[in-house]
Amino acid sequence: MSVRRVEQIMGLPISVDLRDGDDALAEQAFAWLRAADEQFSPFKPDSEVSRLDRGELTREELTPDLVEVLSLCDWYEESTGGAFTARVPGRGLDPCAVVKGWAVQRAADVLRDGGASTFCINAGGDVVVAGEPEAGKPWRVGVRHPDIADQLCVVLGVRDGAVATSALYERGQHILDGRTGQPVTGLLSVTIFAEDLAIADTTATAAFALGRDGIEWAAAQEDCEVFIVDEDRKVFRSPGLPVHIC
Repeated sequence: MSVRRVEQIMGLPISVDLRDGDDALAEQAFAWLRAADEQFSPFKPDSEVSRLDRGELTREELTPDLVEVLSLCDWYEESTGGAFTARVPGRGLDPCAVVKGWAVQRAADVLRDGGASTFCINAGGDVVVAGEPEAGKPWRVGVRHPDIADQLCVVLGVRDGAVATSALYERGQHILDGRTGQPVTGLLSVTIFAEDLAIADTTATAAFALGRDGIEWAAAQEDCEVFIVDEDRKVFRSPGLPVHIC
């Protein structure tokens, strides 16, 4: 049985293309994503994140899931020297850069635990896939050209893994350097391929926050492959990137 559904969650469209499951299993994945949004959104006053930010909770009172998310935030902040941070100067606690990829990867785990082996979850262009949509063929994941909206700059062929991109073309200068609180310059697009979407998504955002220094930093991250376009339109691609050849 095949199921295809789209819902607006976390402020973006999330689609599930499930090739070997049913509506009930897809609903379990979406239910998890809705619950994660309620728990981790800094824009919902009753969320655990908002309550922590207001000082209503101590670190010892947090759920294990939020402790895990904050630990990831701390690791990337330390690794980037503060360029990536969940606490940008002048703003409250906002772990969204970690939460989206982490939550969608968990949704993929829900599908796997339910017996699914062939699916694609697309969260606003960040993708986690499993199996092959057709025998002998990978899922094809296109990366949008940073300047031309209706063109792709690369297509990846992925069977089991995740692809995430941080770029300026959807939301403009929305990524800030945590060290200065100012918009980042130097890069136009950072795409990361990894086994886990939490790693791919957070690494892409952290690399972008570092500006040009993010190219070398991202390439050095274990089990990550990169495709990066800088402001001069120069492309940096790691040799292990699974580029799809038509």
